[in-house]
Amino acid sequence: MRYLSFDLSESGDGVTTLEAMAATDAQQHAAVMAEVQQVLAWAHHHFPHRHGPVDDGYEWQHDLQVTVDSAPGGHTWHGVTLTLSASDAFVAAFLPALAAPAG
Repeated sequence: MRYLSFDLSESGDGVTTLEAMAATDAQQHAAVMAEVQQVLAWAHHHFPHRHGPVDDGYEWQHDLQVTVDSAPGGHTWHGVTLTLSASDAFVAAFLPALAAPAG
């Protein structure tokens, strides 16, 4: 990942939260969203039919937030936050995939 920066936090109940964030100008926003789509495509491919509330027995769920803020000089910043709530099995498979070189 070139733009998304991941933060991992674990709870005591077997649910891990992976939060990916990026803040870029408008020119890089499409590239950020391509990374978001790459993450979601991986999740849907490797854990098909298991997307839903983790508390209800599913492996993963996500929330995507996009904000646009004006900056001085007429510039805009696009903030993207992708939050994945996931089971231990999802995280164990995802972290090595995240660390693998793209290609």
